[in-house]
Amino acid sequence: MTSSMSARQLGFEPFAANSPVELRPHALADDVQAVITAAYRQVFGNDHLLQSDRLVGAESMLRKGNISVREFVRTLAQSELYRDKFFYSTPQVRFIELNYKHLLGRAPADEAEISYHVNLYVEKGFEAEINSYIDSLEYQENFGDSIVPYYRGFSTQRGTKTVDFNRMLHLYNGYANSDRAQGRNKSGSLTRDLAQNLATPVRTPSFGRGLGGSSVSGGRGDFYRVTVTQAASGRTTQIRRGTTEILVSYDQLSPTLQRLSQRGSRVVNISPA
Repeated sequence: MTSSMSARQLGFEPFAANSPVELRPHALADDVQAVITAAYRQVFGNDHLLQSDRLVGAESMLRKGNISVREFVRTLAQSELYRDKFFYSTPQVRFIELNYKHLLGRAPADEAEISYHVNLYVEKGFEAEINSYIDSLEYQENFGDSIVPYYRGFSTQRGTKTVDFNRMLHLYNGYANSDRAQGRNKSGSLTRDLAQNLATPVRTPSFGRGLGGSSVSGGRGDFYRVTVTQAASGRTTQIRRGTTEILVSYDQLSPTLQRLSQRGSRVVNISPA
């Protein structure tokens, strides 16, 4: 789990602090409305919706118990409104990234996942592409029929890699942002990293700064500048801490970080040289 301080710095504290929204049996009207609101926010990427945009027929069916939350999510994602916002004017790879984010609550893990969905859309079309997420075992295991999809990529889970967290943060870009605004006329955000199997840098959503201590990826011929704050000796009063920069190769980066940690030094930043 991510600490509350890190969640606040990275901008996803509202999601880290809240429990998943679930429609329980015999739910009150306010509970159903909370599910509807959460579903719209998740599926449409926090975009602003007008009253005239709402799918009132599907909402009514959910309130009456005629459809499950899962089928309500499917209806939203297959609607003309979803196509207008994320399909018609969006590059295909970006569209697939957003489908992962909206419907499975995570970023695509590798290039193979992107390729699969590109081929699926070409062969079977839009509805098959949307159904592939909602009918998947992954969706069933995490959300079932009653839970609104939520951003799972912020927590460590079984079968996931650390880099999945980085990729999710790159797609997220802050609680106040909408996916349609930040993704307009842009290609896939993760295309290069996925194609080259690179770790995605972690950046704070408000200022775009790299987060100190996050991993940096690169080739074996690359060099990195490691900025270190020297630790206090513990024997004398420390008036001023010195800051040192160390130039290390890719091969020596991990052993260098281990030695610095053993000495009690604090790594402030790692950047390509």
